Amino acid sequence: MRKRSFVLAVLVGVTVLAAPVTASAAAGTSGTPGAATAAVTSGAAGTRTVSFRGMRLRVPSGWQVHRQGDWMLVQTGRCDRPAYFAPGCKGFWVLGPEAIKYGREGFGAYTGEQPFYPASDVQSCPFSAKTGQVIGKPTAVGLRRVGRGHKAKYVSWFGRCVTHRGGRQTATFAQREWFLPTSKILVVDVWNTPGLSNVLKNATWS
Repeated sequence: MRKRSFVLAVLVGVTVLAAPVTASAAAGTSGTPGAATAAVTSGAAGTRTVSFRGMRLRVPSGWQVHRQGDWMLVQTGRCDRPAYFAPGCKGFWVLGPEAIKYGREGFGAYTGEQPFYPASDVQSCPFSAKTGQVIGKPTAVGLRRVGRGHKAKYVSWFGRCVTHRGGRQTATFAQREWFLPTSKILVVDVWNTPGLSNVLKNATWS
């Protein structure tokens, strides 16, 4: 089992943007132009628009947004603890440059050549804290549209949930990643979120 170590206590005190009417988050902690910003605004009936570093995503109005600095969780279902990939927290992550900077296993910079994993010890399976996760080889690689004029490097990594003793496999999952190196945005989904590919394909940019 590959060794990993969970790093980001940055999500302690995460901000929640969940109101169905306009809500917004202040600029990132750097306070400099281009720092990650997120906002939620009401849209067409049954939808809302989530903004992050100039990228705007139209999502169902029932989805909630949790934000801390360069980390943003778009919660799509049950989530008892909206922390860094907490077991049982359904949703996908949108990450900016400060998160990406330490996104490779061992806390190196994320480049898309390896899965996003800012850790060095075994992390919990997305479905259960009682098992660990092992991420293997990619099962799909290519370019995917994220709004007009923007292409992301797309990789789907094969993940397994295994017991801590004996390494018995209990479940599998795909860790899907859309990486925009110019915009310095990474989207990570371990729940095979329905419709997410189309949400990203139809993104708009400011």
